[in-house]
Amino acid sequence: QVQLVESGGGLVQPGGSLRLSCAASGTFFSRYAMGWYRQAPGKQRELVAALTSSGTPSYADSVKGRFTISRDNAKKMVYLQVNSLKPEDTAVYYCKATRGEYTAWGQGTQVTVSS
Repeated sequence: QVQLVESGGGLVQPGGSLRLSCAASGTFFSRYAMGWYRQAPGKQRELVAALTSSGTPSYADSVKGRFTISRDNAKKMVYLQVNSLKPEDTAVYYCKATRGEYTAWGQGTQVTVSS
């Protein structure tokens, strides 16, 4: 099992950048597929970016070219670099770990994009 803690959110102006971090504790972290999701007020949680255990990334169309997911297995960390932020990117961002039928979520970090 893993436990996840996100950090790095905040208030940023349109066009700005942030790096979100997800710290994992537990064993066999490198065997988990990792993902970043977000949930805006009144909307369903949606997948933003995912990274397989072998390192293959995928992105939602709305963030392609602006967001980059990465992981450091030695540090048990997953990152989401978010660039060229737009007001519609405002949401709580969650980290998710998946291995087989097991899933773990973090508590989320708020990202607010506003001038």
